[in-house]
Amino acid sequence: MIPQCEYTQDEVLSIQRFSGSVLAEIVQRQPPSAARTSFAWQLAVGPALARVTTVTNEGSTIVVQADDARWTPEIARARDIILARLQQFLGADEVTRIRIDTTR
Repeated sequence: MIPQCEYTQDEVLSIQRFSGSVLAEIVQRQPPSAARTSFAWQLAVGPALARVTTVTNEGSTIVVQADDARWTPEIARARDIILARLQQFLGADEVTRIRIDTTR
């Protein structure tokens, strides 16, 4: 018989915060690269949005291109949340702005 584990909501949130901070520390220790930026982008936006977007660095600006223009308003609406998450994973000084490139 498998013992039952019961966790409170606060314990679950603590584990999520802890794992996020550990992952952020690991990512921040990596040298700047396109792969590091792409990985942080996927962590920040999730796999579905990461699959339909491409990101590049231009200094401290992350430039986002969506494969389909219909994603552009969604990215724009979530820009502040995405920026905060990217800053968590890459560092606040590393990313100060997100620019959406609509030239595709």
